[in-house]
Amino acid sequence: MTNQPMTETYIAQSPSREAWRMFRRNLPAVFGLGLLIAIIVITLYGAFLYQGDPFDIVWAPHEPPGVTPEFPLGTDYLGRDIVAGLLMGGGPTLAVGAVAALITMVIGISLGALSGYYGGWVDNLLMRITEFFQVLPALLFAMVLVTLFSPSLWTIAIAIGVVSWPQTARLTRAEFLKIKELEYVTAARAIGARNRRIIWKVILPNAAPPLIVSATLTIGVAILFEAGLSFLGLGDPNVMSWGLMIGANRDYILDAWWPVTFPGLAIFLTVFAVSLVGDGLNDAFNPKLRER
Repeated sequence: MTNQPMTETYIAQSPSREAWRMFRRNLPAVFGLGLLIAIIVITLYGAFLYQGDPFDIVWAPHEPPGVTPEFPLGTDYLGRDIVAGLLMGGGPTLAVGAVAALITMVIGISLGALSGYYGGWVDNLLMRITEFFQVLPALLFAMVLVTLFSPSLWTIAIAIGVVSWPQTARLTRAEFLKIKELEYVTAARAIGARNRRIIWKVILPNAAPPLIVSATLTIGVAILFEAGLSFLGLGDPNVMSWGLMIGANRDYILDAWWPVTFPGLAIFLTVFAVSLVGDGLNDAFNPKLRER
């Protein structure tokens, strides 16, 4: 009886399934995803479990945390419940981050795709526009936009998206310049596929991994941006957000630390979780790490 050489069998997996396998092996990324899901669930359903209007004056101003059981995190300078503010302010804060990231990706991907695919004068024109927006002071430009169109969640999200897209455009352009010369793109042109189909159906799906990572990290940047605008007094005064809580209580931080610290901690944990997820996605979509 002859001995047969032992062979190893490899099961081919789809790129998305392989990326998910790599992501699950990254413990910090899994922790970040769990933390982000917990924050989203708490902000969505916490307000139903904890009844209270964040704008209602319910107790004496600057009640320290842990003193009154009804208000475990204390009250702010007006006597408003901080727990209610955290629960009701999480939704608008996350919504601004998500909408701003969506606007950033739509503008950046559209301009970057056209620039990288067509090249020539189209590339020169769109890159000059990108450079113009890139050299503008982002915070100052966003402040001007919000001031001109009155502070609201929509104007803040649009302003953040308008000033944040150049980096995404450059990333998209670089991916298109690299992918458009590959064989399957040449084959698509040879069979008569239109440019629109090649851009959106052939090249963009293959350029998606780094863009997904960029979109994830943009959410964290947008949340910090919204907090900065609110800190400067440009938040929507009619909608509670974590940034608005910090901005409203910034003048009293030496007398009462908790109205600023707790929403600041909420912002930190959210951005930290988004960053961990973004790093995990970056590693999961990295082909060199997959080979290892």
